[in-house]
Amino acid sequence: MPFELPKLKYAYSALEPNIDAKTMEIHHSKHHNGYTSKLNSAVGGTPMENKSIDDILKSLDMSNNALRNNAGGYYNHNLFWEVIGPNCGGAPTGIIANAINKAFGSFEDFKKSFTMAATSRFGSGWAWLCADSNGNLEICSTANQDNPLMPGECGKTPILCIDVWEHAYYLNYQNRRPDYINAFFNVINWNEVEKRFKVVS
Repeated sequence: MPFELPKLKYAYSALEPNIDAKTMEIHHSKHHNGYTSKLNSAVGGTPMENKSIDDILKSLDMSNNALRNNAGGYYNHNLFWEVIGPNCGGAPTGIIANAINKAFGSFEDFKKSFTMAATSRFGSGWAWLCADSNGNLEICSTANQDNPLMPGECGKTPILCIDVWEHAYYLNYQNRRPDYINAFFNVINWNEVEKRFKVVS
């Protein structure tokens, strides 16, 4: 099988009280595992079997819903687990802080814009902070398991994301998506976000 479910670098309980252990366990071991398994089924025996997930997404036939949903779900969650972590959160510093200030005016203005993108996404989806090779940042939002690498989206590379599917927060926050989004800022791993920004730019 070309794609594997990544192991988390922290325990399911490590993000409490911001994200509860039961949600983390179900989200990773059930939802993400399901996308991984179905992605392998979708690419098995095809030329895509030996492609990277990035290459699959960038050349995706958007009418291929099985591949679109499961390749997206696999990639999106891979990034999500990496850009959150225990003992994180707060305001960014260094290069990524400078880039955020340049693009949005201040960290607080970035938080407002990112929160709006995540809050206003109707139904299921994601909000993203993306970068290009010139170091420009952009916030965008996608539906379902779509992401910015797919044809027709913003075309920049995601360096931060928040999952606003109900399975990401409903056990603890019920219908209070804004509370979940606010708590998300307490677990952002800005060191990882900056590392990804450096690679892109």
